[in-house]
Amino acid sequence: MYCPACNHSRNPPGADACEHCGLPLTHTDEAALHGRVERSLMTDPVSILAPATPVTVAPDATLADAIRLMIDRRVGAVLVVGAAGELVGILTERDFLTRVAGRPGFEQLPVADHMTRDPETVTPADTLAFALGRMDAGGYRHLPVVAGGKPVGMVSIRDVLRHVTRISQGG
Repeated sequence: MYCPACNHSRNPPGADACEHCGLPLTHTDEAALHGRVERSLMTDPVSILAPATPVTVAPDATLADAIRLMIDRRVGAVLVVGAAGELVGILTERDFLTRVAGRPGFEQLPVADHMTRDPETVTPADTLAFALGRMDAGGYRHLPVVAGGKPVGMVSIRDVLRHVTRISQGG
């Protein structure tokens, strides 16, 4: 969201105030919606994407276990959940490539030592624009969908692209 006072353009959609200068932005929230794609992004909830059931591992699972799950389930990320099923982290393909690949004996290392703790999340009711804003700001390809602190799904940038493509084609 663009701030008219300081020109900061990386405020998340729906922000109450500019992250850079603190100017209240609530008066700029009422943007005119043009077209089906824009209307969908601004009004449709994340749940419209039918988020995939998350693939989860425990923090003490090994990296070999997590990688095997990613390969077997054909996903690019696994969610790390605590004993009560709460989300505690995420391990992505990128995490593996940048933090682990090439280290001798990595297979037996615990996921907890290499995951991203407390990842950004969305709820099923958040708008698609909000999810895209989080993905853009953080450079994420995957976002956990959380309800009550527990993961209920996973959305990817590919899910959003498929949705936008379908809508732009009249679907």
